[in-house]
Amino acid sequence: MFDNIKNSPNYRWYVLATVAVGTFMATLDGSIVNVALPTISHQLNSNLSTLQWVVTAYLLTITSLLPVFGRLADLMGRKKVFGYGFLVFILGSALCGLAQNIWFLVATRVVQALGAAMLMSNSPAIITAIFPPKERGKALGLTGTVVALGSLTGPALGGILIKLAGWRSIFYINVPIGLLGFAAVLLVLPKDVPNKEKEPFDYLGALSFTLGMIFLLLGITNGEDWGWSSLPVLMSIIIGIILLISFILTERKVTHPMINLSLFRNRPFLIGNLAGGLSFIAMFANNMILPFYLQGVLNYDPAQAGMLLMIFPITMAITAPISGNASDKFGPVFLTTTGLTITGVGLLYFSTLSASASFYHIIPGAILTGLGAGMFQSPNNSSVMSSVPPQKLGVAGGINSLVRNLGMVIGIAWSVSLFDALGGVASPNPSQIDAFMSAYHYVMLVAMAIAFTAAVISFNRKSYAKAQ
Repeated sequence: MFDNIKNSPNYRWYVLATVAVGTFMATLDGSIVNVALPTISHQLNSNLSTLQWVVTAYLLTITSLLPVFGRLADLMGRKKVFGYGFLVFILGSALCGLAQNIWFLVATRVVQALGAAMLMSNSPAIITAIFPPKERGKALGLTGTVVALGSLTGPALGGILIKLAGWRSIFYINVPIGLLGFAAVLLVLPKDVPNKEKEPFDYLGALSFTLGMIFLLLGITNGEDWGWSSLPVLMSIIIGIILLISFILTERKVTHPMINLSLFRNRPFLIGNLAGGLSFIAMFANNMILPFYLQGVLNYDPAQAGMLLMIFPITMAITAPISGNASDKFGPVFLTTTGLTITGVGLLYFSTLSASASFYHIIPGAILTGLGAGMFQSPNNSSVMSSVPPQKLGVAGGINSLVRNLGMVIGIAWSVSLFDALGGVASPNPSQIDAFMSAYHYVMLVAMAIAFTAAVISFNRKSYAKAQ
């Protein structure tokens, strides 16, 4: 059976389908847990400040380990690391479902995140290695669709599962999906080619990077709750910066660094990651505050708000493969720049909404931002991954995923802090509506400026790997 699959002219698409299972599972779990938090809080007797670690621990672990597992895959083999990722994720998910107290759940979410990081860091590398340049953008575009569908499906599927089988089912659902994915890894993914040079792993670099990212993100994600001038937040950010500086100094000296900093001298790689990070910073500012506008100001119920919030990922899911296919023919510059510009226009549109906007007034902004994101992501990812040599695909994919996660974290942190500083209140009473709208409009204008800045940066990528 395996020989038939491997010799099939469609073999590369079987590989893509296998990778898509891991990508879907990781993104599904990132969104499915949020809808269960109130139920988990009640059943495990947890307050909100403790409950947030169910989300934060998962995020911190994934973000801090993406380049580490990308580098390990370059050394050990991508099939091996990707396959182990499924097994670790399955184990973590099963343990999450067995949790009897909140801290056991947090600890097992860390295990789950280890598996997710192994999957997420290797997905773009596996696709880039198996697809020729003329089809690479299309393949990465379909992966973007899977990401959007995972995010879209999570809240809806989570709500159904919790109603039918309780909150533990949202973790148990990963077990059969993960077993299916692991079987596909064994049957479909190509065998790893041994690394003849036997390069050593940079343990010091990995440790300083991982700890640096954990401390830095710990400060950023808790800045609003703990206070940006509080000692824990300041110390976390300072320690994180010191460790990351130490990491950079280490990487410049060792013979085989965890992250070869010369990658950033590659213009398409640097420009693509910078523009990508800024795009997520801009998008997640709106993704964070828009639900509060819909429910707190317009008084929509969760179902109505959910319908409007679905427009963004649906539009992105439709646009991403089309844009990826177009980038294979025309290159990334026009598509990425136009996509970011459309995103900026969509954010500008959101800045004009009033406290009495109708349901249909929200739709154009959601379509514009989804269209812009879909146009940008696939060509940008293809440009970034096509710009590095094959032996660096793993670490490049890890960095690409890291930039995405960092953009999400920073986008949420700065938008909430600015919104709060301008007098915005998450659940406003009638006398606070004007302050909410003023703060929301200002945040959207800043996000628009970030998106337009990213468009200018993206326009300046001078070269890319052309289809052959």
